[in-house]
Amino acid sequence: MKFTAERDVLTEAVSWAARSLSPRPPAPVLSGLLITAEDQTVTISSFDHEISAQLHIEAEVEQQGTVLVSGRLLNDIVKALPDAPVTVELQDSKAVVTCRSSRFTLATMPVDEYPELPGLPELSGTVDGAAFARAVSQVSTAASKDDTLPILTGVKVEFEGDRMTFLATDRYRLAMREITWAPTQPDISTSALIKGKTLNDVAKSLAGSGELSISLSQDTDLVGFSSGGRRSTSVLVDGDYPKIRQLFPEETPIHAVVRTAELIEAARRVSLVAERNSHVRLQFTEEGQVVLDAGADDAAAASEVISAELTGEPITVGFNPSYLNEGLNVIDTEYLRFSFVSAPKPAMITGQETPDGENSTDFRYLLMPVRLINQ
Repeated sequence: MKFTAERDVLTEAVSWAARSLSPRPPAPVLSGLLITAEDQTVTISSFDHEISAQLHIEAEVEQQGTVLVSGRLLNDIVKALPDAPVTVELQDSKAVVTCRSSRFTLATMPVDEYPELPGLPELSGTVDGAAFARAVSQVSTAASKDDTLPILTGVKVEFEGDRMTFLATDRYRLAMREITWAPTQPDISTSALIKGKTLNDVAKSLAGSGELSISLSQDTDLVGFSSGGRRSTSVLVDGDYPKIRQLFPEETPIHAVVRTAELIEAARRVSLVAERNSHVRLQFTEEGQVVLDAGADDAAAASEVISAELTGEPITVGFNPSYLNEGLNVIDTEYLRFSFVSAPKPAMITGQETPDGENSTDFRYLLMPVRLINQ
C-alpha cells in the first residue's frame, strides 16, 4: 500500500476518525485506525463495538492495500508534520509516514483481527445540519455526566411526523428542544436514546456539512448519521428514559422577561463569589428589576441589578450557579422569560425576540431551585 495526500486533508480526516477511539479499548486492535487505499480514494475507519466512524478522502494511490495502525499516535504525527504532501506506505509490515525530510515508522496490527464495521441502517430522514447542531448544544447541557447513571447520560430523541424533539435531564434540570426534519415516512413515530457524547460529536463534526442524514434501526438498536462523505454509527443506550415531558408546567401565573445578554453577564459576575454548593439568588420586584446576589457578608459577596418586566406577584428564587449559567448561555434570543408556578417549584426558562412578543417554546429549560431560608 502506498498513497500521498495533502497534509491538511489527511490531518483533518485522521483527527475526525480518531476522536471516536475509546481511551480504554476492549481489544488492542480497536485502538487502531483502519486505512484502506484504492481507486484514488483513502478510507479511514474506527470502531470500538459501540461507535464507528468512517470517511473517504481523495489521494494519489500508487499501490492499493490496507493497514491498521495506532490511531492516537498517527493523529499526533500528522498534526506535527510540515505543510507539504504526506506519503503513507507499507514497508516490511511497518507503516512509513514521510513528509519532506520527516520520516516516521509505525508498527502495524493484524488487519484480519479488526471487526467489520456495522452498516448504516435504512435511511429514516434528513435534517438541516445547523439546526440539528444548535438543538444538540442546547439540550446536551442538561444531560448527566455521571456514568453511574448511564441512562441519564443519554439524550432522548423523539420522532413524530416532521417533528424531532430532544430531551435531557440530570435530575436537577431538564431541557427540551423541538425542530423540524424531513422523514422518509411521514407518519413515523419512534424514539431513540443516544449517548450525549455521541450526539455532541456528530453535531460538531457532521452537522456543519449541510444536510444530515439520520438512519434508525429498532431491530439492532443502532443509529447512524452521515453527511459530506462521512458516516458514524452508535449503539443506543439501553433502558427506559424517565417521562420528563410531563414535568414542564402547563400554567405559570408568574412571568419575568429580561434581556438575555444583560442577565448572562450579571449572573456570570455575581457567580464569581458563589462558593461550592451555594446559590445565586434572584429577586424579581414590582419596580421592574431583578436583583442578583451571591456570597456571604463575612466573606465575599456580590449583587447586581438589571431591568426585568414582571407579570404576577414578586418572587425570590435561588439557583445553582453552574446550572443557571449553563442554561442562560444556550438561549439564542434577545430576550428570555422566566415562568414560575411558585418559588419552591421549578422555573422554566424560554426565549423570545421582543420584550412583549410571543414566547417561544421550541426550547425549554426547567431548573430546580435551591431552597432558601424562610421559604
